Amino acid sequence: MMRMDRRALLAGGAALVLAPRTARAQSFPTGPVKIVVPVGPGASPDVCTRVLAEGLTRIWGEQALVVDQPGGAGAVAIKALMAQPADGYTLYLALASNFVALPELQVNFPVDVVRDLVPIGYVGEHPMMIAVSPDLGVSTLPELIALAKKRKGELNVAAGNRGSTLHLTAEWLRSAAGIDVTLLHYAAGAQVLTDVLGGRVQVMVDAVAAMRGAIAGGKIKPIAVGSKQRLPNFPDVPTVAETIPGFEGVGWIALTAPPGTPAPLAEKISADMRTVLSEPETKKRLENLGNYIHVMTPAELKAFIVDQQRIWGPVIAKTAKAIKQ
Repeated sequence: MMRMDRRALLAGGAALVLAPRTARAQSFPTGPVKIVVPVGPGASPDVCTRVLAEGLTRIWGEQALVVDQPGGAGAVAIKALMAQPADGYTLYLALASNFVALPELQVNFPVDVVRDLVPIGYVGEHPMMIAVSPDLGVSTLPELIALAKKRKGELNVAAGNRGSTLHLTAEWLRSAAGIDVTLLHYAAGAQVLTDVLGGRVQVMVDAVAAMRGAIAGGKIKPIAVGSKQRLPNFPDVPTVAETIPGFEGVGWIALTAPPGTPAPLAEKISADMRTVLSEPETKKRLENLGNYIHVMTPAELKAFIVDQQRIWGPVIAKTAKAIKQ
């Protein structure tokens, strides 16, 4: 009987501790919420986050503000996030590369992103697309690979920021196809297009959203996409896997919170986010931007991240070795 009473006492104590946290979570938010994005204005994650923020503002009745804080492939924003209160009023829009590449490519990085960042939910995936200059004279990925082997070391490939999913996708392609090309790193897509038009760059790797305007304008020609299946809005563009089996170059973004954020609060924000992402209009807007939604709970997101680390592990190892040489 005493043991049962003690268990009841412990359970009651735990309930008393959790009750205020749960109550605070249910009333959240009571003021503006900042969502920090580790890229500049106009980049695909920034644009997609603004769509999400609009929806959250609508259902919260409080402003969700997008704050761009680029630098160090996310390292700058993540370090700053560590000093923020774990109260839900500062959130972080994490990139895939933050989890799969940052720990390896940033020497002595002080944050264990998988352990320290609190998962909120999956915002969506944005497949990488491979496109070429119309002047290059190729229309398919096999033709590009054949040309790269013929013109060994002559072709330049724009591959985004060092350590980004764009960079890793280009590294994977270069290694798997056995081609000798030069990867050039850019902080902004606008400069890439300038260099494509100027003839300095022949191939580019970027998210679908970042290429839509240039594709529509005939400035670049899409020849392959890194998703597992062909995209519904680009049905005539083959997947890279149709040429290189097993290839999957897909970026993704996920909402996270500072260390120590209470579970009831993380669940509340996650549920609200899933409500927004389940709205047909929001889903349509994001898909038009090349961001494809897969709703996940915090626990599902954590498991997904671990699986992504497994998928990208071999590519990261080769890339890290090359960078350190």
